[in-house]
Amino acid sequence: MRVIITGTSGFVGRNLIRYLDSKSINIQLLSLRKEGWKKVLNSKFDADAVIHLAGKAHDTSDVSNPDEYYKVNRDLTIELFNEFLVSDIKKFFYFSSVKAAADTVVDILREDVEPNPITHYGKSKIEAENYITNQKLPEGKKVYIIRPCMIHGPGNKGNLNLLYKLVEKGIPWPLAAFENKRSFLSIDNLNFLILQMLNKNIPSGIYNFADDKSISTNELISAINTALGKKAKLWKISKDLIERIADFGDKLHLPLNTERLKKLTESYVVSNQKIKSALGIEKLPVSAEEGLIKTIKSFKTK
Repeated sequence: MRVIITGTSGFVGRNLIRYLDSKSINIQLLSLRKEGWKKVLNSKFDADAVIHLAGKAHDTSDVSNPDEYYKVNRDLTIELFNEFLVSDIKKFFYFSSVKAAADTVVDILREDVEPNPITHYGKSKIEAENYITNQKLPEGKKVYIIRPCMIHGPGNKGNLNLLYKLVEKGIPWPLAAFENKRSFLSIDNLNFLILQMLNKNIPSGIYNFADDKSISTNELISAINTALGKKAKLWKISKDLIERIADFGDKLHLPLNTERLKKLTESYVVSNQKIKSALGIEKLPVSAEEGLIKTIKSFKTK
């Protein structure tokens, strides 16, 4: 099997390339920044699938130019997808995001939810999704829109790393009063699902990617402490007080602002049942706890 991948310099791209290569998948790296990239889709490489990872990530500090999200996440995706439609390639994977569907989840996020993104990041992703789903596919082609939740793994510098550094310094967790559940996605489970989708002929559509179990932030803090051999320090400070501090953080550009507080304390549970049912699997190979521990231990070795 031969696969073209965009966005190969990112965390997901680097890991997916290594994984697919270990499974004897032939890979062609495609940079959409370089002129002549369209020729690759009809080159002698004769690809079976395109995995489109390239995109502009969500800027939580909210300083990015909004136009950049639409140029990269929407317009460039549309251009690539149009080339796929006239190529001989059979499968197209577009890595969107759960944020294209909802910034806030009340119950459990499933694929059939009516999308209501708030940020330019989410809006640019859903606009690309809408274009793709509104096109008529030539016979024999399949299109998969992937909506992953928060991805993590060794080498990923995100909110998990920030939490780790906080716990490592012995600083108590001051947000224990916020009870929540969040879905995460281990890079190992992501890689596994993509390989399964490459090898099996499942229906086109939108598929959420998430680990099987959701985890609370308090459970996550406890797991980090366990990995460090420390006792968890969970402080249940008044929610009202914390929210007022976050409001000041917006005005004074402090580390704790309303966006970061939301990310750390909101519930965001994502269902992965649709993709598991399509693939005929009961559970993913790596449990949520195993994946998180693996990521946490990678921080410890640095």
